[in-house]
Amino acid sequence: MAVTSMPAPVTATSVAVRAEAAAKVYGAGRTEVRALDGVDLAIEAGRFTAVMGPSGSGKSTLMHCLAGLDTLSSGRIVFGDRDLSRMSDRALTLLRRDHIGFVFQSFNLVPTLTALENITLPSRLARRKIPDDWLRSLIATVGLGDRVGHRPSELSGGQQQRVAVARALAGRPTAVFADEPTGNLDSRSGAEILGLLRRAVDDLGQTIVMVTHDPSAAGHADRVVFLADGRLVDEMDEPTAGRVLERMKAFGD
Repeated sequence: MAVTSMPAPVTATSVAVRAEAAAKVYGAGRTEVRALDGVDLAIEAGRFTAVMGPSGSGKSTLMHCLAGLDTLSSGRIVFGDRDLSRMSDRALTLLRRDHIGFVFQSFNLVPTLTALENITLPSRLARRKIPDDWLRSLIATVGLGDRVGHRPSELSGGQQQRVAVARALAGRPTAVFADEPTGNLDSRSGAEILGLLRRAVDDLGQTIVMVTHDPSAAGHADRVVFLADGRLVDEMDEPTAGRVLERMKAFGD
């Protein structure tokens, strides 16, 4: 993976984002649902963390709160040295724009724009120019060299997700959050996307947090954390698909 203009390296002990006693409650009284129930979690910088759990365990809610897309009912999220609960809506918007990349299951590409235009759109909206050498290297890395002039409808699902990954990485964010990034892909395309995310960590020092239900996807991570009923119940370093699957069987999902 040939890369230029790499981000500054991070130390193994630095924390990109952390949750402290994070709680998220929907409704009240008999209809109350505690999506998160006192979660303490530190996401280490420069590592690939997968978040897993049964349906309704709170994993997507946790990711949305870590990324500043949703707010907590109590507790706090600290991104770098910034307490998200103390930030204005405007400041949160700028934080997400300048420091966070997103990859979604549904790609979320603008259909009227080319692949290249989709990749550069967030930076253009922020009126920041992506260095030419970095952009060329990124496009080559995700294997889109001959497809950058094509619109999403002219690309396969795997190619569209490659565009989404390149878009997330283009601004060299502090962290990338991926919500079921292989959910709409066949197994081969999914493996290619996971390989790209893995290389972004290994070669670029990128921090990635991925929500997934797939043990094979989680096997690409450095660490897996498991949620159940809104609580952090276990974690695993150096996971394999087999070990993750065995752990998930205990949740019955």
